[in-house]
Order: sequence, then C-alpha cells, then structure tokens
Amino acid sequence: MLAARRAGFATALVPAGNAAEAGLVPDIRIVSIASLRDAAIWHGAELEPVEVEPLARGPIAPDSTEERAGDLSEILGNRDAVEALQVAAAGGHHMFLLGPPGAGKTMLAARLPGILPDLEPAEALEVSCIRSLAGLSVAGELPSRPPLEAPHHTASAAAIVGGGSTLIRPGAAARAAHGVLFLDEAPEFAPGALDALRQPLESGVIRIARANATAQFPARFQLLLAANPCPCGNAGARDLVCTCTAMARRRYLGRLSGPLLDRVDIQLRIPRMTAAQLRMPGSQATDSTRARARVAAARERARSRLRGTPWRLNAHVPGSWLRTEAGRPSPGATGVLDRALERGAITMRGFDRIVRVAWTLADLDGVERPGPDQVGRALLLRKAAA
Repeated sequence: MLAARRAGFATALVPAGNAAEAGLVPDIRIVSIASLRDAAIWHGAELEPVEVEPLARGPIAPDSTEERAGDLSEILGNRDAVEALQVAAAGGHHMFLLGPPGAGKTMLAARLPGILPDLEPAEALEVSCIRSLAGLSVAGELPSRPPLEAPHHTASAAAIVGGGSTLIRPGAAARAAHGVLFLDEAPEFAPGALDALRQPLESGVIRIARANATAQFPARFQLLLAANPCPCGNAGARDLVCTCTAMARRRYLGRLSGPLLDRVDIQLRIPRMTAAQLRMPGSQATDSTRARARVAAARERARSRLRGTPWRLNAHVPGSWLRTEAGRPSPGATGVLDRALERGAITMRGFDRIVRVAWTLADLDGVERPGPDQVGRALLLRKAAA
C-alpha cells in the first residue's frame, strides 16, 4: 500500500483478510473484496454477486515484541546506570552493561523502551510493515510504543539480521527498528551473529543478498548488550570467589570483538546492590514518566539544533559534521580526548562517539554546547566498563 501510494494510486482493491492491515496506510482508499468476481463487479462487469466466505490469513506467529511491563522507579540504587540509561535514550546511543548476575542488567534493559518517546506516524508504519513481513500479528491500529527484541543467545546470524532460502524475512535487528535490540549474555552469542551487526550499526540498513533475490530492511535500532564479567559471573563481586582463570576471563569477554564494542557509545559496569545502599536516603530512582519527559525535552533540543540536516538524533550525526563550526564542542573542551587519541587509548571512531554522547549530555543539561564537564562525563561513560 505504501508503494502504491508513492506510485500515485488513490484506490486499491485488497483481499478481505488483509483489509484491516492495508487500512493502516493513510491517503489511499481501500476496497475490500472477497473474490475475483467482486473485483470484476467493482470494475463494472455485469455479473451477479455471489456470496463467498473470505479467505482468512494463516496462523499468526506469536508476538515477540510485546511491550515488557515495568517502571524505572522499580530499580533501586544504581543511580549511574539509571542516568546512563536516560543518556542512551535521549541520544539514541548503543549501550553495553557489564556486571555479575543479579546486578539488574536485564531490569535496566527491559525499561529502556519505556522511557523512549512514542513512535511518530512514519516510524509506526515502518514498524508495522516489518512485523507484517515477519509474519507477526498486525492489529487494526498502528503501534505507538517502540519495539523491544530480545533473541536467545542460541540465535543464528540469519535469525539476528534476517534471511531465508525462498522468502527473505527480517530478523530480530530489523524487527527492532525504531526500538531496542537487547542481547542478554552477549558473549554466549555466536561470534558471526554478533559481527553481522557491525555494518547495520553504521549504516542503519540491513541488506541481504540471495541468488534469486535481494532485500533491504531498516535497522535504526538501539543495541543494548549485557554480559557477566566471566563465565562464573563472580569476578569483581564482593565476598564471592571467582573460579575462572585470568585466561578464561579474557577469552570470555574476547568473544565480543573490538570492532563491535568500538561502535557502542556507552559501556558501563553494574555492581550488585548492597544492603547499605538499599537503605540510603534517596535511593529510589526516578519513574519512567518523568524520565521520558526529560528524554523528550533533550531530543527536542537536538532536533532544533539539527534542523535543516538529515539527522534528528545525536547518535546519527556523522563525524564530519562534528568537526564543523556547528558541531564542535566548546573551545578546549576536548583536550582530554585529544590526549587519549594521541596515546592510542581511543580510536577516531571512539573520539566521535564520545563527542556525540557529550552533545546528548549537553542537551540533558540544557547548555548550548558541550564543555569540559560534558566531555569528561562522556569519556567516563565510554570507559566505565574497562
């Protein structure tokens, strides 16, 4: 229907079983027909109508993107993690959470979609298109909330990015477009499945080529990785003994390739909550409603600044723009990054990603340009899991 509308058609005849889905597209008239005879009569053929039972759609696959319940206020302590989550939501940044079991990594991940703004009409249409292509249920109204995809660590590369021998279907990354792709226990995923995400993270598009067809799917999602610090999960934990060797720990986290992590803007270590922290005054986190309003205000500042460009989020801005007069931080603000780049502590891609996070922090703080404070905090968010 979108293609027909772009081609200039004002009316479309649609099988009755697909009429509700087709009706989600605005500015095109949908005529529901139950048979070819109905179509011929609509076009003016002198035939007697015959009542037939319309063909229904086949079995619908279960909905794996159903919105997870939970509010940000349920997360006690971990203020740095809650703040980092809001930074990720405000700028559209990718995020890596490293911590022992029970630290709250999955709780944090499940609440990221809840603090994202509602989908815009064009985004909602795109999400519905992908769901239809994937064989998922498309209700009679457009979705309003960003999707969350959380595939199991046994998922193959084709399940992550999409594929198929006869009919190419979108994978979890495409189904997470305009939402969140959460990979829990990230080191347990096959290295090929993880590295298949590197190109979509840069371009925002997934291209799948087969001998008989080529498909292209949108892939502007936020990647959220979570991992234990070692196979047993106790490395760095208080009062717990890690049974893993140093080589085993390096090998475990080494499954996350350097080029993949270099594309992740925020890398944070999540400690376990202690009883003392639980009883501290003010340990209650902000709720999702207030966090969403804060995120929306920061995104509006970014959109106003980027008006007249193809980009709307700080995470999507290219490095070339960051080196223009409009994209540079305040004079002298990047001194610490310049020294880190000279030492080889960060790559040029990492430099740009830190500056993007600094712009998001400036939007959240309500300042005109990132200063040394925002750049330093952005560098800390980049290196906090090291």
